Amino acid sequence: MFRKFFRKMPLAWLQMSRQKTRLLVAISGIAFADFLMFFQLGVRDALFDSQVSPYATLQGDLFLVNKLSDNLQSIKSFSRNNLYQAAGINGVTSVRALYIGQARWRNPDNRASRQIFVYGIDPNRSAFDLPSVNQHLDQLKLLNRALFDKAGLLPQLGDVPTLLKKVNSLSVQANDLEIQIVGLFTLGSSFSAQGNLITSDSTFLRLFPERQANDIDLGIVKVESNASIEQIQASLQAILPDDLLVLTLDEFVAREIAFWNTGSSIGPTFNLGVAIGFLVGAVIVYQILYTDVSDHLSEYATLKAMGYTDGYFIGVIIQEALVLAALGFVPGFLLSSGLYALFKSATLLPIAMKLSRATTVLMLTIVMCVGAGAIAMRKLQQADPADIF
Repeated sequence: MFRKFFRKMPLAWLQMSRQKTRLLVAISGIAFADFLMFFQLGVRDALFDSQVSPYATLQGDLFLVNKLSDNLQSIKSFSRNNLYQAAGINGVTSVRALYIGQARWRNPDNRASRQIFVYGIDPNRSAFDLPSVNQHLDQLKLLNRALFDKAGLLPQLGDVPTLLKKVNSLSVQANDLEIQIVGLFTLGSSFSAQGNLITSDSTFLRLFPERQANDIDLGIVKVESNASIEQIQASLQAILPDDLLVLTLDEFVAREIAFWNTGSSIGPTFNLGVAIGFLVGAVIVYQILYTDVSDHLSEYATLKAMGYTDGYFIGVIIQEALVLAALGFVPGFLLSSGLYALFKSATLLPIAMKLSRATTVLMLTIVMCVGAGAIAMRKLQQADPADIF
């Protein structure tokens, strides 16, 4: 069957390539549609990845979080005593507390105010598995000391890395409190944060005097290597209050992404952009194939009169659609890959071409082209040789 199907390829290709300008217009249109879909999906995924990037750096297997917290930006506090309960479970090796807040950062270059994420940790038991953080823990034990994220949006926050090279510690302001930047780490900006600071828990409480030491934002539980994470998770859920969730890393990440994808306007907006790109491509392919069928209607009618069935013509149109999909996808893929590199350098968001995204767009392109071809075939199926001649 496939041999018969692909035997029609010369006819399909000859019909498309006869009108070079029309073929180039079709390829350009499909490439543009793919470019739109790649851009929307790429930026959406970059925003999602940037939101969950802190999770991958945490030293833990299970995470305690208030049930009212559906994302990192609006995380809710709970009692530290609940974390101490987790420490008594067999198989738990350690527990760590993390404070999270957003502070007003004063740009040291131009004194402009910006929002910045602040993470408060216990310097004796760091919550982050980052060598660049852990090598500065002794310095963080001193009050009003902090580490600055060098992968943040430096034009908005100030070129702290360059300024820090000139001094051992850099004096800056956050929430109108003067603190000293004593080192750098790399985490990256996100949709909700232009940059990040890491301080000790004591300094964090000075930055946010309205906060209570017993109210933490995230509990991090480390499990023994030979223990069952699922069993310990179930044990914790049995003893902790109902207003607390006990999540694995995958569940924690999925909860954050689910909020931005369905609980906010971000996901629907970018999904609508993908749908628009799909429709644009479908309309362009339909117009090209419909015009091609109209131009060759007399030839098709002759073949019909000679005994060729509708199945034969369906095969020709589908092959034209598949060829257009392949020829349009390649430039769309290459243009999008280049745009990703430019976008990443400009925003520092973690955007890159992924195999899964390329496969998704290719499948959408094939569906788009074949679907448009199927609609265009209706004119051919309705053609009667007696009416044409």
